Amino acid sequence: MKKYFVFFLILFLVSIISHAQDGGDYCSEGKIKSFSRLSKLSSVQYPGDSNIDVTYYKLDLRVYINPNSLSGIVTVKAKAATQNLTTFYLDLVNALIVSSVKLNGNSLNFSQSNNQLSITLNKQYSLGEEFGVDITYSGIPTSGTGSISNASFLFVDKNLSNKVVVASLSEPYGARDWWPSKDTPADKVDSSDVWITADKFFVSVSNGSLESTVDNPDGTRTYKWKNHYPIANYLISIAMTNYQTIVDQFEYQPGKFLSVIHYCYPEKLDNTRRTAVAKTIDMLRIYSERFGPYPYLKEKYGHAEFSWGGGMEHQTVTSMGGGAMNSENTIAHELGHQWFGDKVTCKDWQNIWLNEGFASYCECIYREAKYGTEDFKSYVDNLMNNSNNGAKKAVGSIYVQNILSENEIFNSARSYKKGAMVLHMLRGIVGDDKFFQILKEYLIEPGLSYNVATTEDFQRIAERVSGMNLQYFFNEWIYGVNFPVYSVVWSYKQGVNENYKVSLKITQSVNSNPSFYIMPIQIAITTSKGVVNKTITNNDQVQIIDLIVDGKPSAIQFDPNNWILKTVSEIKYQENIDLYPSSYTLDQNYPNPFNQGTLIRYSLSKDGTARIKLYDALGNYIASLLDQIKLKGTYELKFDAKKYSLSSGIYFYTLETDLFFDTKKMILLK
Repeated sequence: MKKYFVFFLILFLVSIISHAQDGGDYCSEGKIKSFSRLSKLSSVQYPGDSNIDVTYYKLDLRVYINPNSLSGIVTVKAKAATQNLTTFYLDLVNALIVSSVKLNGNSLNFSQSNNQLSITLNKQYSLGEEFGVDITYSGIPTSGTGSISNASFLFVDKNLSNKVVVASLSEPYGARDWWPSKDTPADKVDSSDVWITADKFFVSVSNGSLESTVDNPDGTRTYKWKNHYPIANYLISIAMTNYQTIVDQFEYQPGKFLSVIHYCYPEKLDNTRRTAVAKTIDMLRIYSERFGPYPYLKEKYGHAEFSWGGGMEHQTVTSMGGGAMNSENTIAHELGHQWFGDKVTCKDWQNIWLNEGFASYCECIYREAKYGTEDFKSYVDNLMNNSNNGAKKAVGSIYVQNILSENEIFNSARSYKKGAMVLHMLRGIVGDDKFFQILKEYLIEPGLSYNVATTEDFQRIAERVSGMNLQYFFNEWIYGVNFPVYSVVWSYKQGVNENYKVSLKITQSVNSNPSFYIMPIQIAITTSKGVVNKTITNNDQVQIIDLIVDGKPSAIQFDPNNWILKTVSEIKYQENIDLYPSSYTLDQNYPNPFNQGTLIRYSLSKDGTARIKLYDALGNYIASLLDQIKLKGTYELKFDAKKYSLSSGIYFYTLETDLFFDTKKMILLK
């Protein structure tokens, strides 16, 4: 019973430490298509010019149809990020021709090559000194009249009443295809403006709030959009056609409303569309409760239909194509991005799971709140096991190793679904209350809120909120490349009265790094007196664990609530099998109680690594007393309390080998 008691304490601390196409598939689809042209570029400059810190963009654009082209003046405000700055560059494809660059109305020298615009400033700028340039340019955006799979900016006949759609999709490196910017998610600007001038046929949509529309003498109309919040360059967007709108409102506080506007192709505006987008209001309510207020309450939320398949989480106005705008799961996914991806953005594309994995798990959170626990479990199971690209099909680490491959960055199985399952497993480890507190604090953390983050930032907050060391978890699930395959052999023996010792032998088979996964695992044991739920920590490739239950066992379930991304190859009962060889022993220390020193004796029947670990009365790990390769035999270990600065009290020590685990209690009296 002593062994069971301390093991329960240790594990208790750790424990607190077929659907329609899911939204992640739609989200991944459009981004991979828009990015596939990247392999055609001779090089990709990333992550932009580190010598400048950009603070503001204004895009004043003129869009022409028949022939299709674009011209504009882009204002870029920045600070010198180095001493004595005299030159800097922005990312812009060579196909867009710059005619002038001005600072305070005075022309600057510039050149274009290798898809960069290099600018020579009017003087040396000291660290932190501000400047602003106005860049006049024109041309046809790269592949702007080409196929959807080769473009970040499109003029497309939507084949509906012969009407044209103009739209952008810049993630990850496509902003340079249609406007000059520092093309990296790491450098958010504080605010932005987008002014769009075109024929009056167009309803022109962009980020933020519509400040005004102006009818011009030449028969064109200008839409002036202002974004008041920090934004990454790839989230700045335009979408234009003869939209008709569905206008709704979300009451986020009593008497306070957020405009929710859906810009739809008139030909697609039917009852199916109205029913689909109406669910956005419930999603806004659910996410606001789970994550905190919608991040852009001064502005709007909504959708704009466009020509790509899938969805793109442009800040305050998600672009949607194909069947995405009628897809409940995709609407949930893209709205989740407004918190995870837009408010807090991955600092680099290696950490894209902070955008896509989070948004994919938002789908699960929405369905749980809307449709209940069973639907939630079914949806999670679908993300894990989808036969084509579920999380179990993921090859490689979630951390993206090759950011020049669209299939690596936007891998549906890995960045989306496996990323979502990382959050699901974290929730299983820390519990619901702490999990949602982690998400809320991540979104409001100084330095991260309306800024950028890495996996290590999220880990730091998860550890702070949970009070757990989660290094093992993030190491194996973000940087590891597989998932565990478990086999379980179990047996039981009757103890005193109706107590039974259930012995589990858990073996992991993992084909790649890590060699085994450390995870807390729930075990449900069916006994003659009911179901007993236990949480154990599996921390070795082969591990034997004893559990004490009340009532005769008849069956066990391994991870019954499906919290772990895994495969269980077998669960097998072996009658009357003692999993522990009788010649392995851990004797009670003597003397006990003791003042400063005591003796621990143990016996091994097989050569191998023996570990003796010390814990306090609450199960907190204190120290390793032994971790050595030992030959079979009997040994004595002298324990000196002075070495560990222990106060009087009860402590526990464990002996662990590949085939054995036992615990004893020691009492220190000073």
